[in-house]
Formats: sequence, structure tokens, C-alpha cells
Amino acid sequence: MLVVLDRDGATADFRLTGVSAKEIEPVLGPLLADDVILCTDGAAAYGIVARHIGVVHHPVNLVQGIRVVRGAYHIQNVNAYDSRLKQWLARFHGVATDYLESYLGWRWMIERIGKRILPGMCLRAALGKERHLLHNIKI
Repeated sequence: MLVVLDRDGATADFRLTGVSAKEIEPVLGPLLADDVILCTDGAAAYGIVARHIGVVHHPVNLVQGIRVVRGAYHIQNVNAYDSRLKQWLARFHGVATDYLESYLGWRWMIERIGKRILPGMCLRAALGKERHLLHNIKI
């Protein structure tokens, strides 16, 4: 799974078939503005993708205890999102891979709308009727 967050809280997440640049670039590339600074964990695939797309890349090395690069670049917002997602998914005692995108969409709505979410909104979004909630996000 790939999670993308910006500093304003815009979120996108994707189920990937693998973790190579070949799988990451098609989903990450369209989300990134030309002037973005991409901050990731130390996986080599992100550096390859950043070079192909032509964006600045600042990897952090969590294994070596480096959590912040140049005083401002970190992945703590993604880690926090990941923690909230895992905690929320735990109540379901496992999610079938075939339905992962549906759960991610549900969680995305909860993150975006918060306590104002209503069951009817979820149903309308599933039917494609809540387009203002599901607009494209440019990170």
C-alpha cells in the first residue's frame, strides 16, 4: 500500500501490486506538482521515481534513527495516518485484499469529513453522487 500526504492533510492511498518504481510511478506521478519536495522512507524505488518525474527527493533513514532531514522533511504524518488506519482496521479482524480499496475509501472519508460523516454520504459516495467529496487531489 502506498500512502501520500501533504502538509495540509490532503491524502491519497493505493493498493500496489509491488514496491518497485514500476508499480509506484504510475500512481504517484500524477499526484505530484512540479515544485513538490518528495519526502519518503529510504526505499530506493522512490529515488528512481523522483528522478523520472523530475522532483526533489529527501529520503529519511528510519533504520539509522534519522527521522527529520534538513530540519523540516519527515514522514511522521504518513506514519500517524498509517497508525490510525491500522487501529481502525483492527476492529474488522482482517480485511480481504479484494475489498481493501473499499475500506481505504471509507477510511479516507472518515479522515476527510470526520464526525460530520453520515451514512447517506457514504452511500451516495459509493454510487458516485458525492463528487465534491471525491475530487482529484494534487499534492
